[in-house]
Amino acid sequence: MEVRSSVTQPDSGEVSVADDPLGIDPAAATAWITELGLPVRGSLSFERIGLGQSNLTYRVFDEAGHSWVLRRPPMGTLLASAHDVAREARILAALGDTDVPTPKVYGLTRDHERTPLLLMEFIDGVVVDRMPVAQSLSPERRRQIGLSMPKTLAKIHAVDITSAHLDDLARHQPYAQRQLKRWAGQWEKSKTRELPALDDLTRRLTAAVPKQRELTLVHGDFHLRNVITSPQNGEVIAVLDWELSTLGDPLADMGSLLAYWPEAGEENIAGEFILSTLEGFPDRAELARVYLEETGRDAASLQYWHALGLWKVAIIVEGILRRVMDNPENRAAAGGPVAEWVDALVGKAREVADEAGI
Repeated sequence: MEVRSSVTQPDSGEVSVADDPLGIDPAAATAWITELGLPVRGSLSFERIGLGQSNLTYRVFDEAGHSWVLRRPPMGTLLASAHDVAREARILAALGDTDVPTPKVYGLTRDHERTPLLLMEFIDGVVVDRMPVAQSLSPERRRQIGLSMPKTLAKIHAVDITSAHLDDLARHQPYAQRQLKRWAGQWEKSKTRELPALDDLTRRLTAAVPKQRELTLVHGDFHLRNVITSPQNGEVIAVLDWELSTLGDPLADMGSLLAYWPEAGEENIAGEFILSTLEGFPDRAELARVYLEETGRDAASLQYWHALGLWKVAIIVEGILRRVMDNPENRAAAGGPVAEWVDALVGKAREVADEAGI
C-alpha cells in the first residue's frame, strides 16, 4: 500500500499552531478534519493525552462522541531526523494490510510553519502507562499483557518489507553502526552535562558490534506504554509511536524491550517504566524466551542489544531533559525525568556489557 493512497493532504489544510497553548489551532484543525470526509458532528474539542515526552498526542472529540487521535512534533528546537510525523504516517499506512496491529491513518497535513500533523484512528483499549492502571489489573492480566509484547514484536519483524513498500525506509547497512552514529550524535547535540561513563560505554559498544544476519522492519521504541491492549484478554491490539521505526537487526527491538522492562529490585533504573516491576508481569528472561520461540532466532547477540538499548534509552531521556529545559510546554502530565535516571541507566548498561564481555 502506498502512503498516498491512505494519507490525504488537502491543499487548504493549513493548521495554525502559533497562538494556541496546546500547539494546535482548534478552528483550523476542525476545518481540515471535516475536509477529510470524516463523520464530524458539531464542534471539536482537543485534549492532550499520553505521558510521552516526544511527539505530542491529542484526543479529538466531536459532539456526537466520535473520537480521533492527532499527533504533532514537540514544540521548540528539534534535532534533525527526530520526531518525523510524516514518516510515522507512511509506516502506519504501509502496515495497514499486515498482521501488525496499528491504528488507521486518516490524514496528514502541515501548518503554516510546515509542522506535520497526523490524524489517525482512536482505538479504545487499555494503555498501561500509569501505576493506577497497572495496579487495577490482576496479576494474571499483567502476565497476559507481558507475554503479548514479544509475540507482537515477532509480527513486526515478520513484515515483508518489499511487499509493504518499506524497503527504502533506510539504508541496507549494518544497523548497530547506524544506531551508534545516530544516537552518539544525538547525545552531543542534546546533553545537559558531560557524562564520561556514557562516553566510555559508547566506545565499548562501537568496538564490539555483532555481525548482522538479517534486515527487517524494527519499531525502534517498543515498550509497554507504546501499545494498546485488549480489556478482554490483554493482547496487544495496537502498536503506537512509530517515529523511530527503520530497517535493522530485529534483535535490536528485543534488546530495547528488555531495556524498558525493569524487574523488582531495579527501581533505580525504572524511572517512568516501573510498572513492569509489579507482580504478574513476566521477567526479562521469559520475554526473551517467548520471542526466540516465536521467531526461531538465537540469543547470541541479545545481551549486546540489551546494553545498547539501555544506552539509547539513557540518551533519549537526556534529550527529554533538554527539550523540557528549552520549552516547559514539552513536559508531560507525569512531569519530566531527572538526571539521576540517566546515570542509573548508564550504570545498568555497563553492568550488562560487563556480563557480555563487551
